[in-house]
Amino acid sequence: MRKSVFSPYKIFSVFHLPPARSLVLLFCFLFLVSCASYKLEKNLDPESRAFLSKVRFIISRQERKIFLNIAPSERKNFIEEFWKKRDPDPDTEENEFKEEYFNRIEEANHLFREGGSPGWLQDRGRIYILLGPPDNREVYPRGYDLYGKPTEIWYYGFFPIIFIDLAWNGNYELKPVSARYISEINKAQMQLKPKVKAKEVVFDFNLRVKKVKEDEMLIQIEVPYKNIWLVEKENKLETILELSVEIFDSLEKKVWKHKKNYSISLTKEDLEEITGKGYSIEIPVSLGHGNYTLTAELENSTDESRVMKKIKFTI
Repeated sequence: MRKSVFSPYKIFSVFHLPPARSLVLLFCFLFLVSCASYKLEKNLDPESRAFLSKVRFIISRQERKIFLNIAPSERKNFIEEFWKKRDPDPDTEENEFKEEYFNRIEEANHLFREGGSPGWLQDRGRIYILLGPPDNREVYPRGYDLYGKPTEIWYYGFFPIIFIDLAWNGNYELKPVSARYISEINKAQMQLKPKVKAKEVVFDFNLRVKKVKEDEMLIQIEVPYKNIWLVEKENKLETILELSVEIFDSLEKKVWKHKKNYSISLTKEDLEEITGKGYSIEIPVSLGHGNYTLTAELENSTDESRVMKKIKFTI
């Protein structure tokens, strides 16, 4: 088998099992979340659905959640950025990580033809894609003892990864105890490979105070749509922006305040029109002559991201 320097950035997360009562609540929560994710994924266009399917082994939960919730017009940019941030050498034209990943999918389909699913979707294919070709592969078509079942043992260094064909139908399943070894292999590889930093959607807004009349000012807030995390509800993308504004005089005494929720609801048709634009809020305020400090805090209820800004002005 061809050796390779490619390695995954994340394979398994170690966790402790909760008590039985908590486990039931956890199952219910995960079931509801999975149903919501399934609905969002079902509504994806074929190209986006194919992307999610192909990167299932390397996409993080946060990346997947963002991809399912962003506007369709932004998905192409997301996919480009997804591969770009995994490129080990951005100075070259080729993305070695991406090429190696898809090469391994092809190799897995070629190597593991038996079974009821494509090779890359089987346990052996998944491990082959994530860890690369093993240092040594032992194959026992009739098991390695008298009453055994077809078995394969792959060695990565000193760690054995065991697959067993329990039903004699070509579907080799990963032996549960091997998951511990995979975690150890992953830890060793993580020390040699830099971590991929996810590019998050940064919630931010622009703030300015504009003079309209002698004693009247206009507070202007603009939030770029690309920085707003929306959630899909009944074929619309929605969220609520919670705004709190306070104005203090030169003696730091609060002289004015404003608190209001602003609902955003967009259709698929709206998404094309708002590309490159922002959500605007304008609030008139009348004050006497003097020096003032304005603080504005804006929170997105969807992901609970919050930003506070301060600006000084004179009337």
